[in-house]
Amino acid sequence: MSVALVTGSAGLIGSEAARHFAGLGMHVVGLDNDMRKYFFGEDGSTAWSLVNLTSKLGDSYTHYDVDIRDRDVLNKIFERYGRDISLVIHTAAQPSHDWAAKEPFTDFDVNAVGTLNVLEYTRQHCPDAAFIFCSTNKVYGDTPNRLPLIEQETRYEIDPSHQFANGITEEMTIDNSLHSIFGVSKVAADVAVQEYGRYFGMKTAAFRGGTLTGPAHSAAELHGFLAYLMRCVMEGRTYNLFGYKGKMVRDAIHSHDVLTAFEAFFRNPRSGEVYNLGGGRFSNTSHLEAFAVAEQITGKQAQVNYVEQNRVGDHQWYVSDMAKFQAHYPDWKMTYDVPAILNEIYEANADKWM
Repeated sequence: MSVALVTGSAGLIGSEAARHFAGLGMHVVGLDNDMRKYFFGEDGSTAWSLVNLTSKLGDSYTHYDVDIRDRDVLNKIFERYGRDISLVIHTAAQPSHDWAAKEPFTDFDVNAVGTLNVLEYTRQHCPDAAFIFCSTNKVYGDTPNRLPLIEQETRYEIDPSHQFANGITEEMTIDNSLHSIFGVSKVAADVAVQEYGRYFGMKTAAFRGGTLTGPAHSAAELHGFLAYLMRCVMEGRTYNLFGYKGKMVRDAIHSHDVLTAFEAFFRNPRSGEVYNLGGGRFSNTSHLEAFAVAEQITGKQAQVNYVEQNRVGDHQWYVSDMAKFQAHYPDWKMTYDVPAILNEIYEANADKWM
């Protein structure tokens, strides 16, 4: 049976990947040791997600409680399944700017070295497998913040005459910018994924995600924008809003749409590709706009504490242009916009958070 190996398999994208490819008849091998709990505390723990996975997928799913920094154990898992592995989806990561600055060694070892480990064992044991990496738009550093922006009532917008008016393309430079320590480790991983495709001829793609979201997110303050925003409104928690008057814009893509994009690449893989991955012009929001939608859905007033200083590494305006991916995979379509995403997060978590 064809095997899909998924790192970070209890996380948002990892768990969606496990369900998606098990649903296609593949056997899913999941690697996850709940490092999110170490990073973000109980809010960030993925233990509940793992219980759901193992109970719903049954024999279609095999789980390993393993750290991707542990080369010996990782090598044995790859060796066990070998060329039966036709797909590797690498989602395991430390995903927070602020947290990375507290433990730079841990951040780099997980994000950069961990990615190298997964790449190299893929090359050694299943070199023909499609390799999909969850990169981030933070590889562009703060370059997006130098775009010509116009302040509107509820958001910032880019000058409509600018070349990136439809969204930021992969042509944006990743050099000469402030990345945050997290951004640096993800740049290293991103470039390694490209190089294994170009140098070794492997079928690799780095997907530079915007806001990847959905009801399976273990929402914590340091990571999980829309899910955490909705959780705060539902629970009556105070949301700390950092800078830019709450008008910073992020594009959001539902985990389901992420996985249909991954499936498209898996079915017709290419070597050393880079794709921006986000909601684009179809699905984007500012914080102010997202709060308004969440309040309408829940019937509750958001509790917001505004902090003047923005967080290092935050983009003031970021909308992905996915024209390159859509040109390569023209049958792929996005199905969720921001209101639909927030509504599904609400419905999925009503019993827990209300």
